[in-house]
Formats: sequence, structure tokens, C-alpha cells
Amino acid sequence: MSSNRRDPLLRDVTRPRSPAEALEPGRAPSRPRSAKRLREPPKAVSGFVRFFSGFLTLVVFGLCAAGGSVLLLRHFYEQPGPLAANTVLVIPAGEGRTEIAERLEREGVISNRWAFIANYLGQRYLGRREDLQLKAGEYDIKAGASMRDVLEIIAAGKSVGYKVVVPEGLTSQAIIERMKGDLSLAGEVTAIPAEGSLAPDTYSFNKGADRSEIVERMKAAQAQILGEAWEKRKPGLPFETKEQALVLASIVEKETGRQDEREKVAAVFVNRLKKGMALQSDPTILYGIYGGGVQWGKPILQSEKEAKNAHNTYQIKGLPPTPICNPGQAAIEAVLNPADTKDLYFVADGNGGHIFSETLKEHNEAVANWRKVEKDIRAKEAAAAKVAEKEKPVVPLMPAGVAAPAAPVASPVKTVTGDTPSAVPAVPVASPVKTVAPDGAAPAPVAKQVVTTVPTEGAVPVAPADGKATAATASGPPSTVPLPVRKPKR
Repeated sequence: MSSNRRDPLLRDVTRPRSPAEALEPGRAPSRPRSAKRLREPPKAVSGFVRFFSGFLTLVVFGLCAAGGSVLLLRHFYEQPGPLAANTVLVIPAGEGRTEIAERLEREGVISNRWAFIANYLGQRYLGRREDLQLKAGEYDIKAGASMRDVLEIIAAGKSVGYKVVVPEGLTSQAIIERMKGDLSLAGEVTAIPAEGSLAPDTYSFNKGADRSEIVERMKAAQAQILGEAWEKRKPGLPFETKEQALVLASIVEKETGRQDEREKVAAVFVNRLKKGMALQSDPTILYGIYGGGVQWGKPILQSEKEAKNAHNTYQIKGLPPTPICNPGQAAIEAVLNPADTKDLYFVADGNGGHIFSETLKEHNEAVANWRKVEKDIRAKEAAAAKVAEKEKPVVPLMPAGVAAPAAPVASPVKTVTGDTPSAVPAVPVASPVKTVAPDGAAPAPVAKQVVTTVPTEGAVPVAPADGKATAATASGPPSTVPLPVRKPKR
């Protein structure tokens, strides 16, 4: 009993629940709880539990928030954008992702710049797309384009394409002037590139590209074309360097524009070089006088033909010191792989092509055929002149003291060949024919100021191997078209 008084908990446990249980216990008394089990839990354990429980709660809320944010960003990313009509977006060079996003939002391409930046960063870092870069350029954005569409367009660099077309046969000066007139390009070209160093082609660029960069692309392309063609050249050619091949290619480029004749024209010049004959190419006359500013369609004067300069192949033997234009790949390959012929002459056939000959006799026969074509052309020109005269408006009589307006003067027909020298050009109507007498005799007394050769026609002057001139006097009235019999001459 004394122990029960000392421990009230034990006393409560052993006390009977009812008088009947006191007389006859129905169950054994429960085991008393020890003092250790009745003590409170440690405070450190309780704090850790509370911290862990709170942490789990924050994680759950964080995951829920992150999931909701991802869903919201995806909604912005996939939904159609606010752009109402197609537009061209210009992103200047040097802008970062924040500036680009601000520009997109300001111009109404996207609805939220932060959503765009978040999606961009998520795609690049979480999606492991390290190559995803926002590039400067000019982009065509369709109406209603989503952020996904806009991001893919800018990251892929699908810029609006601009092109500069460089035809074959232009001088370097003409190419630079053409590029200066293209307002889609920027920057300045401080020096004219070396003649022949630019590859004619169509070059694509983004708006605002630097002109000097396009020029460097042209130089690299021409160097590659020339190098590859040089490695595949035919043995036994009469030049030793790639630069000499480029010079001859420029002459071939200006002599013919027909793809199926370049190898034959190249063979004529190669054969003449091997025999030590002068090339006597009309385009070299013009370039020697006017340089890079030459106009290829103008008629050649006798004084120009006799001008002594380093490029005039009527006055020099062999090749000029530099190219006379920028030849295309076809002309370069033709010079390095000319046709297997012994031709030394070629003359126009009247249909835009040429007739090639090995001997002077064959060449003169071809010239005779050309004269028939020339006669037909002259007859057609005369008929056209009569029709124009009949349709000429009548000048009304003017009152006394009032000067009548000057009647329109018929301007001479000029050659308009541009960069397609295969076309048969016309020349001034009153152009007399210069004839060559046999054995170097003095020519007939005709006007000396106009030479009826056209450089773009592609005919080589008539000249026998012994260097003596041959008679080729035209019959009938003065010719109004170039006479290829004059090609080649001494």
C-alpha cells in the first residue's frame, strides 16, 4: 500500500473497476508503465520533423507553381501571335536577346517579351540546343505567327534573301559600280579589284551586308574556279601560269557568248599562239584605250586600232599583260581544255554563230557566204528606212519670223550587245568598208576613220600564216555591217 501511495499512477492501474471485480478479479492487472516511457520526446527530434514537413510542403507548392508556369509559357509559346498582317522584321547586328525580344514586342510580333526570353532560354539550356542563336537579319514574318515560329525563323537565320547578279564579261570597275548602285548593300570598296579576279555569278546576301565582303567572296570563288580548272588542264598549252590562262579566258569571253563555241574559239587563239601569230582580237583594242570604263558595243576607229598600248593585240605579239574583263567559269575551262582543232580563223555565219577554218582559202569562202548575208541585211535596212521615211510626221508651217523646229536627225544604229556578245550587232549606217589589197599593196581610197569590226561578234581578223594581207574587196555600195573578212589581219 505504501508503494501505491508513492506512485499514484500505479495505484490507479491496480484499483478494481467494480465491487464484483474486487471480490473476484476477472483479469490480470496491466503492466505498469515505466518512468522512461512516460517522459516527453526530445526537442531536437521534434524540430527536425517540423522542418522536414515544411520543406516537403514547399517542394510540393514549388512543383505545382513550376508546372503551372510551364503550362502558361507553353500556352504563350504555341498560341497564334498578335501580328495581323505579314511584315518584314529587321534585326540589326549587335542586338542581344533582351533587345530582340523588346523589338518583337514593340513591333507587335509577340505579345510578351519575357515569355519569349524564357522559352528561348529553356530551349537552349534545358533542351540542350546550344546552337540556338538569335541572328541579325531581315525576316519575313507571317500574320499570326506564334512565338515558336518566330524563334525558329530567327534562330535558323531564314532571312529575306537579296541577290546581286554579276554577268560574265564585265570589268572589275563595272562590277563595283553595279554594287555601289545596290542600296541593299552597305560599306565602301576602297580599291578596284584586279581585272579578272572576280567570279561572275549570282551572290545572295542579307540586307545591309558589306560590299567588301561580297567582293572577297567573288575573289575566293574565282581563285577556286581557276585552281580547279588548272589542275585539269590539257597538256601542251602555250602558257605556263594560271594568270596567263585567265588573260586568254577574258579574251574568249568577249569574243563569243555561245556555250557550244567557246572551246573552238579558244582553240583558234591557242593555235595562233603556238604559231607565233598575233591574236588580233578587237576587244583588246578597246580595253587598251579605255581600260575598266570601256563600252564594249562601240565601233572601233582606225586610229584606235593603230594605237600602241600593251593590250592591243594588233600591235603586240602574244598575250596582253592583264585580263580585259572578268571571265566566267565556262571560258576558263574552255581555254584550259580547248577543242582539238587546227583552226586559225573564224567568221560570223549570220545566225549568231561562227564558221571556223584551218586555211585562208576556206576562210575566204566563208567570208563570201557572209557577204550574201550582209547583202540581205543591207536590203532589209534600206526597206525599213523607206518605211520610216513614209511614216515621218509632216512639220507644220510656222508663221513668219518663227523658227521651225529642227527635224529629227536619224541617229546611227548602235551596237547593243551588253553581255551577250553572241548576238549579231549593228554598226553606224554610213560605215564604209576598208579593203585590203594583195601582197601589202595600198588599199583603195576609202574613209579611214571607221573600222567595221565589232569586238562582241567574235570574228578573228583574216591573216595568212606568212603575214601578208589578202584581197577581200567588197562589191557594191559601202557595207553597213561589220565584215568579218577583216579578221584576222596583220
